[in-house]
Amino acid sequence: MISKSQLKVKRIFDVVVVILFLPLLIFPIILLVLIATIDTKQWGVYSQLRVGQYGKLFRIYKIRTLVDGDHQLGQLESSATSIGKFLRQTKLNELPQLYNVLIGDMSFVGPRPDLQGFADELTGDDRIILKVKPGITGPATLKYRDEEQRLKLQNDPEHYNRTIIWVDKVKINKKYVQNYSFYLDLRLILKSILNK
Repeated sequence: MISKSQLKVKRIFDVVVVILFLPLLIFPIILLVLIATIDTKQWGVYSQLRVGQYGKLFRIYKIRTLVDGDHQLGQLESSATSIGKFLRQTKLNELPQLYNVLIGDMSFVGPRPDLQGFADELTGDDRIILKVKPGITGPATLKYRDEEQRLKLQNDPEHYNRTIIWVDKVKINKKYVQNYSFYLDLRLILKSILNK
């Protein structure tokens, strides 16, 4: 099980890496925000409330990729602009989450931050997932990197997500917290960079 000292080391690592890389990435992020603003005809930064560590709500930031309107689960890709699809596929739309990491809402590695109605409703042993900050990447994120495509194939994407994908993600994220090591985080970051 992840310990308090491991959580501190994890946080120090996050802050050091953000401070090192944010100066290099700030101009590309600003450029992507401008491109997304022109592309979607809305402000290029999208924010949404998500469930964080200990169930506390926080506002996540992403580059906007979708056109205006009501987006159903499993139809996100079809609602994305052509540039938006590229940003989602390459995960460049998630670069603003470096700010979330810097201010302590997120970590580089952890369970993906969920909308209300998922992580905040965990019970029993499953709630150990909330001991860690949500991450930009993580073991469940890597397994379900093609989640949008999987959901598009379902007759009832919402039901499939809640009964199949979400249940599996909980198991994967519990295992991550129970068997945590700094080395594991480094491996998951490397896998994400290499897209493996």
